[in-house]
Amino acid sequence: MLKHKWAVRARPDQERVRQLAEDFGLRPLVVELLVQRGLDDPTEIKKFLHPQLKDLSDPFLMPQMREAIDRIFRAIDDDETVVIYGDYDVDGVTSVTLLHGFLKAYGLEAKTFLPHRMDEGYGLNDHGVERCLKEFSPDLIIAVDCGTSSVEQVKFLKEQGIDVIICDHHECNTPENLPPAVALVNAKLGEDYHYLCTAGVMFKVGHAMLKTRKTANLNLRDWLDIVALGTVADLVPLVDENRTLVRKGLQQMERTIHPGLNALKHVAAVAGKPVAYDIGFKLGPRLNAAGRLDTAQASLELLMNSDHEKSRELAMFLDGQNRERQDLEARIREEALGMLSNFDESSDFGIALGHDTWHPGVVGIVASRITKQFHRPSFIIAFDEDGVGKGSGRSIEGVSLVAALNSCRDLLLAGGGHEMAAGVSLERKNFEAFRQRFSDYIRDHATKETLRPRLDIDLVATFDQLDLQLLDSYELVHPMGMGNPAPLMMSKSIKMADEPRVLKEKHLKLPLIQNDCRIDAMMFNGAVEELPKLPWDIAYRISRNIYKGRSSLSVVIEAIRTSE
Repeated sequence: MLKHKWAVRARPDQERVRQLAEDFGLRPLVVELLVQRGLDDPTEIKKFLHPQLKDLSDPFLMPQMREAIDRIFRAIDDDETVVIYGDYDVDGVTSVTLLHGFLKAYGLEAKTFLPHRMDEGYGLNDHGVERCLKEFSPDLIIAVDCGTSSVEQVKFLKEQGIDVIICDHHECNTPENLPPAVALVNAKLGEDYHYLCTAGVMFKVGHAMLKTRKTANLNLRDWLDIVALGTVADLVPLVDENRTLVRKGLQQMERTIHPGLNALKHVAAVAGKPVAYDIGFKLGPRLNAAGRLDTAQASLELLMNSDHEKSRELAMFLDGQNRERQDLEARIREEALGMLSNFDESSDFGIALGHDTWHPGVVGIVASRITKQFHRPSFIIAFDEDGVGKGSGRSIEGVSLVAALNSCRDLLLAGGGHEMAAGVSLERKNFEAFRQRFSDYIRDHATKETLRPRLDIDLVATFDQLDLQLLDSYELVHPMGMGNPAPLMMSKSIKMADEPRVLKEKHLKLPLIQNDCRIDAMMFNGAVEELPKLPWDIAYRISRNIYKGRSSLSVVIEAIRTSE
């Protein structure tokens, strides 16, 4: 196992922290975190801690929003056949759900269409467009969470007399190579809103519709939980308006009016006040599972459905799909770890693994886990019966997967994405050459520091500071996730108060003590490796645990070392 470097962030001015803590009635540890994250001005701190929907900006500031709204209302007034064409991930499914609900509020029952991951692939592709036209003969297609790069397909639709509106957040081509849509409402265009996912863009569309033509049939607050679902699941940064939408959306989720979301919460054991973690690790994976294995149609039907019994059946089906996805992922991960039994951190700079029996819908999750465990950029590739491999890659800070793929371009059928995540397609005969060249690129472009895993410690705390009152202040920093991660805390010179308990043969429950203050902590998979010599420094995260109506502080340890 690679040894982490522990890096403790510099503490801000303590007098300033004390003053702000007094002004806002917060624990100093929480104020220290806010100051670390660039929030030093009282006005900005107030907005951050208490975001308000009334502070959201005018939706017509988004480029081409007016053109989109005018065309949508023309379709409504003329009772045109409108198809909402989406993507099969959570952002795509929630975006289709949102727009369908908005249009229905104005009396238009739009058709919905999701491409099949295995048969058609992502977005406005030729096969998907062909099936869409055959099924619906639309007057207007509104592409959500896709379409920005589909220049030829939009040209084809225009030639057929079919208008296209694109609502998206993916990277745009050069200005001269954008699709000829009636409107391209993309979060990446313009000066602001680059952080929005498509669910956030759809909220803006709904807001713009209401500003143009009010109706009592549409209350945007009722849809904020669906917006939050797409936003958190798509891993966009929880900053600026995203923070407001997710904070308010999580509050709405507790009292959701959507039977499908209620049923999903039930099967995923989400009770009480939902937090971003519930979306990221309970609700989102179940909605994603269907699209990974086959088609996301069941996920879309669940969110759009108004029948409670049907919702329960769909939620149970998705729960089963998620278990199947977990089993597939576990098998592939186990086989991948077997291939890495001789991993050598001094000579293995990048990881590329492939197999004929792996499922292409889950290789991205496995790549993420392999990258985290070995701290190496990784590609996991599934080969089909024709010898064509489709894979996903994940990277570490300081290594661009796009640049790495560019160094192997002659070996690939296709490949691209972002610095930290990318997709690849190649023939089996080129796999070994790709594996070697990929590793060589990382060897030549990554430093030793880059290839060493690092623990960034946000806060140093003593056990007597960890209580429920701290959580009350701490929870004002929620929602936590991308762009606002849950802080990693550290406590020093920790001893054992009693013998650890092994749970489920691999987890540890550790009774810990520091200066007569005792805390019980969990360390998942902690029984797998030998614990270091006491006393310890521990790195951990805190949260609130609610059991039978009673709150307690949960401490989950991420790393332990002998005290320095």
